[in-house]
Amino acid sequence: MDEASPDAAPRASPWRASRERAHDRQVKREAVIRAAAHAFNRKGYHNTSLDDIAAALEVSKPTVYYYVSNKEQLLFECFVAGIEPIRSGLRQARALKASARERLKAVLDHYGRAVASEFGWSMVRAEDQDLPPAMSAHIKSLKSEIDQGIRRLLREGAQDGSIHPCDPKMTAFALAGALNWIAHWYREDRSMTGADIAAAFITVFENGLMPRTGSRVER
Repeated sequence: MDEASPDAAPRASPWRASRERAHDRQVKREAVIRAAAHAFNRKGYHNTSLDDIAAALEVSKPTVYYYVSNKEQLLFECFVAGIEPIRSGLRQARALKASARERLKAVLDHYGRAVASEFGWSMVRAEDQDLPPAMSAHIKSLKSEIDQGIRRLLREGAQDGSIHPCDPKMTAFALAGALNWIAHWYREDRSMTGADIAAAFITVFENGLMPRTGSRVER
């Protein structure tokens, strides 16, 4: 066989084609999960079927089954997709050279945006659904990770003087509870974005309800 000319165009690597197929599958899988999240937001988990999700994507139900095993897995994947930005925020906060108050503020910003995303309903309601024990345990574990991360920042803030001493458990519950409730009323067609809502909530958390000198009292 003759050697290839050095000027000949290189053949496409089969590994490259394989990577493209893998990427394409991941993109489609994410589309299925997002379609499920939107459907759960609109109709609730029990009122949503895989047929509904397939119809939204304009594909057949067997196509949906290619990417997930069942509706329970879809809800679980929606939960994981929603909570991952908060976990990422906690990881980033550990590396920040800032006070605990500033690091907590960054985490709460991630939290607020996540709850106001299409995954918000799944994030706060997944644990209430009839999921398999392994999925339920994983959800509880991830929620505990977030809770413990917020408590740790509250304790560190009390130590460095950037946060008024408080009960970390009760304060973490209050913060998370307020943010979680966003998912019950927020809709993407509202005038405020997820970032706007996160910023507004953080302002309330930081400033409280006490009047400031020179502030105008609304009547």
